[in-house]
Amino acid sequence: MLTVFLGPPGAGKGTQAARLAAKYGSPQISTGDMLRAAVAAGTPLGERVDGIMKSGDLVPDDLMLEVVEERLDQPDCASGAILDGYPRTRGQAEALDPLAQRIGQGEVSLVLMLDVPEEEVIRRISGRREDAGGGGGRDDDQEHVVLERMRVYRELTEPLVEYYRDKGVLTEIAGVGTVDEIFDRIDAAVRENLSG
Repeated sequence: MLTVFLGPPGAGKGTQAARLAAKYGSPQISTGDMLRAAVAAGTPLGERVDGIMKSGDLVPDDLMLEVVEERLDQPDCASGAILDGYPRTRGQAEALDPLAQRIGQGEVSLVLMLDVPEEEVIRRISGRREDAGGGGGRDDDQEHVVLERMRVYRELTEPLVEYYRDKGVLTEIAGVGTVDEIFDRIDAAVRENLSG
């Protein structure tokens, strides 16, 4: 079963995807973590995406598809995976099902949209920077980058909500409250999907 997390930057996709992965034993695939690790390691991929990520732009669809295909083709993903941060554009979404079918994964069966108001997202990301200390934190948590990431999200990723709603696989989750409360809503949606 392929599960996708959607939501704005700072919505808690990574936190909740990790909890879901731990509960159900499916690997969490965080494209953001994979790209940040590649940058930190100075790999050829990291060199290609470093400037793109620092500006708040999205990595091109064709490059992201390569990264995702390579990861989904690993043995631990044979019975499914939880995608955190992918797809982010209509083109990526349209390429994902054929890719998944080609490598024996089927199709995306559940999309969890974490609905978080923009002011809450900005508060969370600001808190993440403060928790990391003055100069710490992720490069993409700087205020000007966050604002650009939000603009890119609204323009390119929000349209995926309608795309997946039309396919009948979207479940919207209220992304406010405690981490446990949000996870309980997600878990209920997953259990309903598995029983349906």
